[in-house]
Amino acid sequence: MSDSVLLIDDDADVLRAVGDYFDRIGYEVGRAETAQAGLEAFDRLRPDVVILDLHLPDVGGLEVLERLRSQGGSVILLTGQGDIETAVRAMQLGAEHFLTKPVDLNHLAAATARVAEKIRLVRQNAMLRAREHEHEGLESLGASPAIRELGRQIELLAASERSTVLLTGESGTGKGWVARIIHHLSPRASGPFVEVNCGGLSATFLESELFGHEKGAFTDAKQRRQGLFELADRGTMFLDEIGDLAPELQPKLLKVLETKTFRRLGGSREITVDVRLVAATNRDLVADVGAGRFREDLYYRLSVMPLRLPAVRERSRDDRLALLTRILADFAPQMPGCPSACSAEALDRLLSAPWPGNVREMRNVVERAMILARGATQLGVEHLPADLRKGGGDRRHQPQALADVERVHIEKTLKFHGGNRTRSALELGISRATLINKIKVYGLDL
Repeated sequence: MSDSVLLIDDDADVLRAVGDYFDRIGYEVGRAETAQAGLEAFDRLRPDVVILDLHLPDVGGLEVLERLRSQGGSVILLTGQGDIETAVRAMQLGAEHFLTKPVDLNHLAAATARVAEKIRLVRQNAMLRAREHEHEGLESLGASPAIRELGRQIELLAASERSTVLLTGESGTGKGWVARIIHHLSPRASGPFVEVNCGGLSATFLESELFGHEKGAFTDAKQRRQGLFELADRGTMFLDEIGDLAPELQPKLLKVLETKTFRRLGGSREITVDVRLVAATNRDLVADVGAGRFREDLYYRLSVMPLRLPAVRERSRDDRLALLTRILADFAPQMPGCPSACSAEALDRLLSAPWPGNVREMRNVVERAMILARGATQLGVEHLPADLRKGGGDRRHQPQALADVERVHIEKTLKFHGGNRTRSALELGISRATLINKIKVYGLDL
């Protein structure tokens, strides 16, 4: 993916000459003639480097510099008046370079390349630190055979950096968290991780977000804009709620998966990217394919390595304890003065709850309890929601024999894996022979 630069200068000739030069040497170029337009373009485009004229008609260049730096921008200042005092002030405010006009374009390009490389190294270091943190989190998945097998599959998927991954499971089971782990444990960890939710966005807006657009592609397209696939180059793209992807976008996504190329909206040039795709859904995509709501060829292209995340209620007590421990550890540094330990009774209530909202619900309950327990030595039952304080952890309990629960769970698992007994046995944490025996005992005809 090309580095990007935003030019902010009220001189139209400078914008044209410098912009054309950077365009020729391979940069993505944004242009703005006023401070306000430049700030809006920065917020929209998030360029690697901003080349800013010190003297603008609406807002002073030093003030614009401060505002850009407060948003994480990297700025090179240009001015026709190279006084020492202004240069010193600009560097104090965080400018990367201060150059006088007329500027030598080769010199400016070299300075811009050094700034872009510096930014790239900063991002890589941050990602490496995040990778270390995520690896520690993998151990918190749990200790049951099924969950250990899940962790092993995650590590294998992470190493297979080009394989497409499809994460399935109920809402709130941690699919986004697993997607980040796969990225941070993969050889792509130094590259970007870009996340987008396919649900709740119009097809046109989502297409522009994913693939970008050229200037003039539609009414409000005043600048060329990179899409998220370009931003994810050499990294990972996480498409959440893939089952909600608009039908008209499904063939375009299929093309990216098959050819690694696409075109921006309004563009004619094929853009090539190296992106690993991780998709997630809580829908039954097989049923959606059968109903004509989801393309069959796209489904099979996505499900190269499907991975189902079990609901919290399906996990062993030890696995739920590992999950709760990780949640408490995550919140502890963010909430000083709040306890990160539980009383025995509160712990039992938390581990016994059915958690219909899965990990997301557990996190919300724990966060609320920690806030209410601020200043206490530990979380007590009194800090939990009313339905957990009443004594029955299961808020939606329906009497069922253990054999009935097991039969239903085995049947669902077999259906999910298309009747494949080896895969189903691995997920269930039992041997294939044991599974075959239970199929006979329960009379499952699959």
